[in-house]
Amino acid sequence: MGKTKVLLDTNILISALGWKGKPKVIFEKCLHGELELVTSSEQIDELQRAMDYPKFNFTEEQKITFVSIILEIATMVEITGKLEIITEDMYDNMILETAVAGNAGYLISGDDHLLKLKQFKDVKIVTPSEFLGI
Repeated sequence: MGKTKVLLDTNILISALGWKGKPKVIFEKCLHGELELVTSSEQIDELQRAMDYPKFNFTEEQKITFVSIILEIATMVEITGKLEIITEDMYDNMILETAVAGNAGYLISGDDHLLKLKQFKDVKIVTPSEFLGI
């Protein structure tokens, strides 16, 4: 049995970059090879857009470094963009589809639209606290 595959929602990746706390602990487990990170080019695009929000105040160097680290350590998967489970936020469907396509055991998120599902197919949807408690 290989490493646990996880998809870190974009809000978790942003938290891991900008602050100390549980998202950073989980991201560091991915960095150290304890967990296998799954992502898609669509999520990377969303991450780059989100990191540009003025409220985060990330430098260009931080943004470039963070994306390059993710691209280096993550398993990239292709998605079709056809999943339509969550109607409140279409972006969440892309995250969900990436998790399924990557055979992730866990989708770790702070997003209520995703968290209320609890599970989709074989993917358990949990908060960082719930994941670290497992």
